[in-house]
Formats: sequence, C-alpha cells, structure tokens
Amino acid sequence: MKKLIITGAANGIGRATVERAIQLGYFVIGADKDAEGLETLQSRYGADVFEAQSADFSEMATIKGFIPSLYERHATIYGLVNNAGIYHGKSVYAYSDEQIDEILNVNLKALVYLSKDFAEREMQHEAPRSIVNIASVAGEVGSCDALYGATKAAVIGLTKANAWNFAPFVRVNAVSPALIHDTAIYDTIPDYRRAEYARQEVLKDPILPSAVAEVILLLVGDALRHLTGRVIPVDNGAYPR
Repeated sequence: MKKLIITGAANGIGRATVERAIQLGYFVIGADKDAEGLETLQSRYGADVFEAQSADFSEMATIKGFIPSLYERHATIYGLVNNAGIYHGKSVYAYSDEQIDEILNVNLKALVYLSKDFAEREMQHEAPRSIVNIASVAGEVGSCDALYGATKAAVIGLTKANAWNFAPFVRVNAVSPALIHDTAIYDTIPDYRRAEYARQEVLKDPILPSAVAEVILLLVGDALRHLTGRVIPVDNGAYPR
C-alpha cells in the first residue's frame, strides 16, 4: 500500500483528497491543526488506512521537524500533497506583522521545507515519487489579498524549480484552482470577487473540493507519470491561457 502525505487534511480540498486517496488504495498521513477534523477522519477510516498528525504549519519548528519525525516510523513514502494554506481576503494594509509571517510560513515556507526534506529521503530509493502543490488562480492573475496572491505565485515558481531540483525520480506538479465551493476560503472571498470569478467561467457546474481532489490524485499517480513542472488549472475555463 503506497503512503501519501496530505497537509490541510481536515477540511475542504484536503479532506476530499484524503477520501479519494483512500478509495484509490493509498495509506494516508493527514496533517492539520484542526484536531477535531482529524479525529473525525480517523474514526471514519481507521488506523489501517489513515494516520492523523496534528501540525500547525505556521510554526517554524513544526515545519522543520515534520518530515524527519515521519521517517522515524515510515521507511518510505510515495507522495506529498502540499495543500495547507491561509487566505484572509483583505487588503495588504490590514495585515499585521504576525499575520504576514503566518501566511508566509503556511503558504510558502512549509512547502519549501516539506518538499526538500521529502525529496532528499525519497531520491535515495531511485524510484518514482510525486509531489503535488496547491497553487491558485490568484497566483497567476492576482488577488485582492496581495499576500495570498504573492505566496501562490511563489508556489508556482517553486513547483517549476523543484521539478528540476528533484528529477529524475520525484515529479513535482501543481494544481491551480479558481473558485471552489464548500470550502472555508469560499466564505471569506469578498462578494464582488466571487461574482467576478463566476462571470468569467465558461463552464457553469460549480467546482467542488472532490473535483479538485480527482485532479490532484491523477497528478500523484502513474497515469500522468510523464508530467513534471506543470501547473494544471481547475477553473471552469475562467481564465483561458
């Protein structure tokens, strides 16, 4: 049974990805600071297919120690989905210094450390491995939340660079969602911005976390084994490019 790490596992896209991965036969290591959400998943799926890891990726000690601690118990792990993220939906002027540090840690620094620590260990096996980062259309076309947009643009750059850094054994790709319904972020997006997303979509079926999860797991698995350094949009065609 292949093992897969999913951060931000307790809710939204992360939770949907956990559920889809287990359906596909993965053993999932789910990390989140939402202990209650993790407990719900653990109770539903059991220790045979799911391991809950309480982790707050706004803390540098957690970021730096997370992967090393996993490898004290797991000899090898097949894939990493860097999904944990923060979105405030507010002006750059409204950010405190603490909030700037927090969003940089969760949305970018965590990906830097988790990815390199994972790849460093798995490249030694000289076998196919996969990392999928969750970017955003905000990283491509901008965001009313400048810090969110900046970090997601950095995720895209990191994805492309690490595809080179970790080749030939660890593939690195990104999923770039647009307006995803039924998530915590959806409720914090300003109304005018939600309306703008909806206006530009050429497909009108609302995008749900489960749809993003399907794309993530395609990138993780062998079906797209020839793709690396790619950013795959899940946006109902809102931004043709």
